[in-house]
Parts: sequence; C-alpha cells; structure tokens
Amino acid sequence: MSAIQLSATPKGNGYQGTVTFPDGVSMSSAETYPTIAEAIAAAARKLLDMPDRLNALGKSASPSSS
Repeated sequence: MSAIQLSATPKGNGYQGTVTFPDGVSMSSAETYPTIAEAIAAAARKLLDMPDRLNALGKSASPSSS
C-alpha cells in the first residue's frame, strides 16, 4: 500500500501544510495557518481537489492482474 505523508513546517507566523507522495513529488499550500492541525487539514483538502492524482495513486497501489 502506498503512503502519503502529510506534514507541517513553520513559516512566518504559522505553519504551511505539505502533502508528499510515494514517488517523492510534494505540494504545499500557499497559505499559512496558525496551528499544525489546520495546516495539515488544508493540505489534505488540497489533495481531495485532485481526484486524478488520487486515482493514479490508487491504481499504482493495487496489485497487478497479469
């Protein structure tokens, strides 16, 4: 099973959320949030706005039927 890593790093007066995919590609929110939980939640919501990326990830995680 593939794992997606959600993280938050300090930026300015808050935190920036980041989603990192198993292939090493990552995306971060442009906004900062006052808490780590809010930053991670924002990164997760951003991921949900990318159904094509989620579908591709799901296909790569399923066993091959050859």
